[in-house]
Formats: sequence, C-alpha cells, structure tokens
Amino acid sequence: MRRASSLPASEDTIEVSVTIRRPVAAVFGFYRDFANLPRFLGDVMAVEQIGRETYLWTIQGPLGIRVNWRIRVTEERANELIRYETVTSPGLRTYWEMHFAVGSEAGNTEVREVMKMPLGRLGRAALALIGKFPTEEVTSNLRRLKELMETGRVSDTGYSVAGKFSHQNEFKK
Repeated sequence: MRRASSLPASEDTIEVSVTIRRPVAAVFGFYRDFANLPRFLGDVMAVEQIGRETYLWTIQGPLGIRVNWRIRVTEERANELIRYETVTSPGLRTYWEMHFAVGSEAGNTEVREVMKMPLGRLGRAALALIGKFPTEEVTSNLRRLKELMETGRVSDTGYSVAGKFSHQNEFKK
C-alpha cells in the first residue's frame, strides 16, 4: 500500500489501518456514500448533503450536546482516496484522508485513515478533558467499518454514543 499522504506527520496526526475482507470497490463505494457513515462512526448521528461536495454532519458530543460540522470533500480518486476537511477557519480545521488499496490477499482491502487535528498537543489535551481520545476513536471507527462490511453488524461499541449501535439495521453485503 502506498504510504504517501499530503498531511505531514506530527503530534496532531493520527494514522490507523485495517484490513477488510471485501473488494476495494465495495469498501470504497460504501464509505464514499457518506449517508453510510453514521452506521459505524461512533459520534456521527446523521449526514446530509448540502452542496456538490459539501455535507452537514450531526455529531453528538458529551452530555448529549449535538453540533453540526460542515465537511467538504477536497479530493477523490475512485477506489483509492477520499480527502475531506471541516469547513472552518484554517487554524481550526480537521483534515482526513481515507486510503483504499488492494490487500495482500485476494478480495481484501487495506483501509488507512490519516487524520490531522487542529491545535496539536493542546487540541489532544482539550479533547481528553471531555473524554475524547482521537487515536482510540479512529481505531474503533475503523473496526466498526470492518465489522459492518464483513458481517453486516456492529458489535464494537467502544468510543461511541451510548446505545447508538444497539438497534441497528443490518448491512446487506
């Protein structure tokens, strides 16, 4: 898998990978349909497309507080890469890269997420104060994507809104 990323490695960058026993086109297509994201992202409750490449994500935070983030897709290469970012002032943006590649075994996909958070160590410390640990959250999200794509169900509830995955619809492979 190519390791190239436009995001420089630093203390504000998280990188996590997972292998999914499904073909690249299936995994990429499922992920790229952002309406599917609430099915495995622990705090994303809804996604609505509001422009050609702009989406409104509803996130549930601590104490049940819901906030909306505007997300813009900045680059896409079919079955290979999706880059997106929050639409906010440059110093507060969060950036994501989702890389998709053929796995080492036939029919497998390597998914690698690279996330760059704002404010470096300060940003991580602030999130930790409210119980958000970005590396663990990204890892859990990718584990749930793997579960959903391979089994049609989510059982990993770590780093997610309490009760979110208890009454889910099964994914039809």
